[in-house]
Amino acid sequence: MYINFIKSYLKIFIKVLLLLFVTIKLTNAQNTINTSAKFAILIDHETGRILLNKNSDASMSPASMSKLMTVYLTFEAIKQDRMSLDTELVVSENAWRKKDKNGKSLPPSGSSMFLEPLTKVTVEDLLQGIIVQSGNDACIVIAEALNGSEEAFANKMNEKAREIGLKNSNFTNSTGWPDKNHLMTSLDLALLASKLYDDFPEYMHYFSQKKFTYNGIAQSNRNPVIYQDIGGDGLKTGYTKSSGHGVVASAIQNGRRLVLVLNGIEGTKLRAIEAERIINWGFREFENIVLYERNEIVDSANIWLGNRPTVPLIVKNKVVLTLSKADRGNDLKAIVKYVGPLIPPLNSDFSVAKLLIKNNTGERISEYNLFPEFEVNKAGPIGRLFGSLSYLIWGNPIQ
Repeated sequence: MYINFIKSYLKIFIKVLLLLFVTIKLTNAQNTINTSAKFAILIDHETGRILLNKNSDASMSPASMSKLMTVYLTFEAIKQDRMSLDTELVVSENAWRKKDKNGKSLPPSGSSMFLEPLTKVTVEDLLQGIIVQSGNDACIVIAEALNGSEEAFANKMNEKAREIGLKNSNFTNSTGWPDKNHLMTSLDLALLASKLYDDFPEYMHYFSQKKFTYNGIAQSNRNPVIYQDIGGDGLKTGYTKSSGHGVVASAIQNGRRLVLVLNGIEGTKLRAIEAERIINWGFREFENIVLYERNEIVDSANIWLGNRPTVPLIVKNKVVLTLSKADRGNDLKAIVKYVGPLIPPLNSDFSVAKLLIKNNTGERISEYNLFPEFEVNKAGPIGRLFGSLSYLIWGNPIQ
């Protein structure tokens, strides 16, 4: 009981903030590139580092690029066994001939995979119709199958957007059909593209498909990056008169993936030129540096009244930084931050410290959780007694 009293009393004094500063001769990415696009963002898929940012938080009309959310929900439904690639869905008259809210048929417009009313079509064909041919009719068939109506499906799109962290997106339809309230940001589009690669890698090959034929009509993929020699493998273009030309593009070189979003470009030729130029710049000017491998020891922490005096601190996942090749020589600081000595019991599945990466101006670049390498239990009665006495006499616990 006396030992427990001492331990409780001393907790007030031993909660000292411990920082370990390690200077790393790495680079802080500061380069930029100009673009004629009104909205642009380029990110490294693995690290999430933004390499190019132009109005990426501004709302814009995403046009057919918002079909990526329709595809996301379709992939999710397949993964949840709500449907399969072989599932056949019926083409409604509404999907065949798009109508407005009053039931009036709209004039033929937008992309189509040329579905016939009341026919059946497989989910796999519909996905190719959306991804390769940008078919509005295919999107509506999917929406009605999953949620009964396109309006209900749009509500589901908004729920999913909030769930996966798209903070500035609002969907009113499944197709990207022009609507003043159907809005996204280029940042949200980039995050959605990255989520597709993270969550559904087994289906992403559809995005690099160059041609698809349905109902005897062959159509080519409009995405310019899959035809360029830059490692392009997706994702989606978009165009409306109000938004201009846009593209969500992905390319991979030497195992490193970049995701680009451009919108508000005048013409398809310039869209292709800008996408190729910026992606090449991103691969040329930046590189990924592995700072710590998975489960690598970063530092050690002192233990108060435990069955061992210290415990190694590890990262559970690989720590990778995206840095500019042209800005070598700037210092980054790796800072291990925790309140210590740590008090057992400690579970190896629970974070006890943070690894902060800062640049030479003190700006936080990234942050990672640190974990005990193994479990640490409380010391026995004798160990706790000597530990308490050590602190009272010498001011620190026995090591």
